[in-house]
Amino acid sequence: MTSICDLTATALSRAIAKDELSSREVVEAHLERIAHQDVQLAAFVTVDADGARRGAQICDAAPAPIGPLHGVPVGIKDLTDTAGLATTCGSVLFRDHVPAEDDLVVARLRRAGAIILGKTNTPEFGFGAVCTNKLCGPTRNPFNPALTSGGSSGGSAVAVATGMVPLAHGTDFGGSVRTPASFCDVASIRPTPGRIPSHRRPLGWDMLATHGFLARGVDDLELALSVFAGGDVHDPLSMGVVNDERPVAIRPRIAVTTDFGVAPVARDVRARFAAACAALAVVADVVPSAPHCGGAIETFRTLRGAHIANSYGELLKARRAELTPTVIWNIEAGAKLSAEDYLNAERRRTGIYRSFRELFSHTDFLVAPAASVLPWPNEISDVTAIDGAALETPIDYLAVTFIVSLVGFPVLTLPAPRAENELPFGIQITAPPGCESRLFAFGRVIENELGFSHRWPKLP
Repeated sequence: MTSICDLTATALSRAIAKDELSSREVVEAHLERIAHQDVQLAAFVTVDADGARRGAQICDAAPAPIGPLHGVPVGIKDLTDTAGLATTCGSVLFRDHVPAEDDLVVARLRRAGAIILGKTNTPEFGFGAVCTNKLCGPTRNPFNPALTSGGSSGGSAVAVATGMVPLAHGTDFGGSVRTPASFCDVASIRPTPGRIPSHRRPLGWDMLATHGFLARGVDDLELALSVFAGGDVHDPLSMGVVNDERPVAIRPRIAVTTDFGVAPVARDVRARFAAACAALAVVADVVPSAPHCGGAIETFRTLRGAHIANSYGELLKARRAELTPTVIWNIEAGAKLSAEDYLNAERRRTGIYRSFRELFSHTDFLVAPAASVLPWPNEISDVTAIDGAALETPIDYLAVTFIVSLVGFPVLTLPAPRAENELPFGIQITAPPGCESRLFAFGRVIENELGFSHRWPKLP
């Protein structure tokens, strides 16, 4: 018999709307799942049981569904403000920080009828390959608790993978929804920057960081994006996002690349990706090809370093002793950059963007691995080498995902088919800006027909 916690957000919203389930039943089932499993996994920093029950009571008393997510429990990554609920950013500096207002993404969730079950774990300020901090963690991989769930939306990925929530919010700068999705066998969407507005972002034209979502299937991701999409006058990026509703070709043309020509990728990932590409050839014309990405790694290092130093430089000066080594390294990496360094990086970025555009003039989708490595032990804080070859910096293992962040194209991540004894591994499917509907349509085909879909971990 199917458990309430096994149902997707889409199925739950329908069942609640039809009075087949009450919101209170749904909330209690998920709180019970958290109580049983999160002691071992540490997906949540904060669980708001009382607030969730109050929200369920409001939903059950409403004469009609409040919105598309009426009564559905969700998790919010603990980098994002939630009114009346602690938002720690994974840092002891914000241990007692309780925002007075919701972030816009949370406000839209509530208006859609969703119930905030709690805040999911993240490395301090989202900087870290392992989802841990001085307050909570490590968030353990449900397929092998000795291994990492990935940074930095690992808490959300684990919560979704194990049925603690059907849907969870995340953020993605260089791969922070895609890597945990790959490690934990769930689906994710990093939409076109601006598709989900961020009205408080200090750098309004910055498209490196976006909100995103994790779920166990494509339908839930599409439902979530429908709730959040829409411009906000305080976010200049959101005002220029245009939908591209052209249908997917009956047999689409897919460019596939293991490494974009520049990214370090482990041998075992290359083998898993080759098998995934062979499976995709059943429904699409698969052609090895990639945009020209020369200088992409150096470009991302520069832009990321400059953004982090600008955002957190003063915090490093005032509170250095209370910050994790990973955060310190990230801030210091950008401290010595000049304006010329930054503008030269933007020049290279423009060239890479135009190369992506050229590729998509004769390609429907670009597919690559969603992570350059498979999950590693939680005790190892950073990926410093791949297959014995040393990396220049601790963020270089993210090159296979951060290259797409550079150009701001939307990305859907899906779990790849695997043997029973294999660790999860995902692929990222990229389309031109504004083409999320086409991503979802194609993702639904390979999810249903080829088995690019979530499998439950074997947990007590």
